[in-house]
Amino acid sequence: MKVRITIRGRTYTVRSDEDDVDLQQVAAYVDSKMDEIAGRSSAGFDEYTVAMLACLNIASEFERYRRRMDGELEGLDRDLAAAEVVLRAAMPQDEEAGSGASGESADAAVEAAEA
Repeated sequence: MKVRITIRGRTYTVRSDEDDVDLQQVAAYVDSKMDEIAGRSSAGFDEYTVAMLACLNIASEFERYRRRMDGELEGLDRDLAAAEVVLRAAMPQDEEAGSGASGESADAAVEAAEA
């Protein structure tokens, strides 16, 4: 789909597979970052420099977010592994109790939790 966006007073028509509302929000975010950088500049950066600095700022935000999410996912993985240990410890250990429908469903629950 074609979407019209405006950044720093210039209108662009872009093609995107994204929802036009999402793309409008992204364009508004980029526009606000560029305005913020242009407003802080006493040197009066040209538009290219403003765009590059905005790009670096947004990439830096993304990298911090990515690292934070990686850390949270690692924590969730540890929690899941601990829950698996607890579930396995709570399951019957003898051969007869481990076979049959109830044993199979408990194993399936643990396997589903691992996925």
